[in-house]
Amino acid sequence: MVGLGMIGGGVAVSLATSGLVPAVYDIRPTAADGLPGVPAPLGSPAEVAAASDVVMVAVVDAAQAREVIGGADGLLKGARPGLTLVLLATVELPVVRELAAACADAGVGFLDCGVTPGDRAAENGMVAILGGDQDVVDRALPVLDGWARKVVHCGPLGAGMATKIARNVVTYGGWRTVAEAVALVEAAGVEPARLTEVIDTADPGGTTLLQLLRLRTAGEGALPDALADKIEPLMAKDLDAARALAAELGVPVPLVDVARAHARQTLDRQPAERQSADRQAANRQAADRQPADRRTLDHQTADRRTLDHQTADRQTLDQQAEPAGDARARGLRLMDQVYGPGFSSTLPDATEPYLDETVEHLFADIWSRDGLSVRDRRLLTLGVGASLGRADLIRVQARGALHNRELTPDQLREAVLHLAYYVGWCNATAAQQGIADAIADVSPTKDIR
Repeated sequence: MVGLGMIGGGVAVSLATSGLVPAVYDIRPTAADGLPGVPAPLGSPAEVAAASDVVMVAVVDAAQAREVIGGADGLLKGARPGLTLVLLATVELPVVRELAAACADAGVGFLDCGVTPGDRAAENGMVAILGGDQDVVDRALPVLDGWARKVVHCGPLGAGMATKIARNVVTYGGWRTVAEAVALVEAAGVEPARLTEVIDTADPGGTTLLQLLRLRTAGEGALPDALADKIEPLMAKDLDAARALAAELGVPVPLVDVARAHARQTLDRQPAERQSADRQAANRQAADRQPADRRTLDHQTADRRTLDHQTADRQTLDQQAEPAGDARARGLRLMDQVYGPGFSSTLPDATEPYLDETVEHLFADIWSRDGLSVRDRRLLTLGVGASLGRADLIRVQARGALHNRELTPDQLREAVLHLAYYVGWCNATAAQQGIADAIADVSPTKDIR
């Protein structure tokens, strides 16, 4: 065992407890003091290699790993053929490959091994997350079993380190999520302990964190479409509500912004730009299938076979393209999200080309694209409405912002002043009127202070 810090010292204690008294080295001569069953350190990593079949390396970073493995008195200096090194330090994958190549040149086996949780190292309580060849794993397994609660072989060289790095992303990403959530509730006047109480009671086993991963596994690698269809509007609504609350309280929530911008990818949904491209391709296919001269078809009513072929072509196209009802339903949901609940019900039932394109393309494909949230797109649209001097457009967008609590009345009034310096005072007067009308529309039915 090389390195007797929290991880290495704990591994050494677990080995001793299992009856595998290790040879150890640490730059601190007294590092083994207080470690039950662990002998005093040897003089160098090379001495540890000469006395061992399997050596765990638990150092802080890549520079230390290079030194204890390939340095003047490093492990490779005392290594004999058949020795296996197991790197427990979390380093970048190029470093893993570099160290593995040096070991291979010396006839030494190499495994990358992430470990977690570090605070249970001395209790045979860690998971060993391995990457490397199966035969090398098999040689090291008796020693690994001496200190690990479970050994997980993730794949070839580098797989263990990649898995550990991903695990760290979940940990630290979760911490950042909690930090943003706590900032929100504190700004809203709620004690963080109440948030803890709610989460602990609702999800005592912490299963929600990995729920998406388990659903993907059940769906053979991707979230089932039917389930994603149900989750997506709820996810968008809830994240938009979080961003609106953060904006109202002046709390930065960059992780929430990213989660909202990439909501569709999170749920394994086709990016909106690809949906739009597929739809345009389908439309081009439809155009290609039309007769070169529509008037000819009008005069060929006697020949029903031609019309039957046209119908068959259209049926084929309908199977290839997204059903119109799906795009329309998605567009109507987005309109309600943008303009407020129930807005879509005010649209006429009769189909009109302009309205159909608005719903099925502008809202279904454009407003739903990843990269910008509804609030982001609304701010851009407010700017366009102001530049055109269109109080009616401003009113509709501002009303939606108030309904969704994306912006407060004071923030909208401040936006008018900001825009005035860019669009001119005359256009800003129209913007001011539209926002005043929106505030009057919403304030009698909703507390928007």
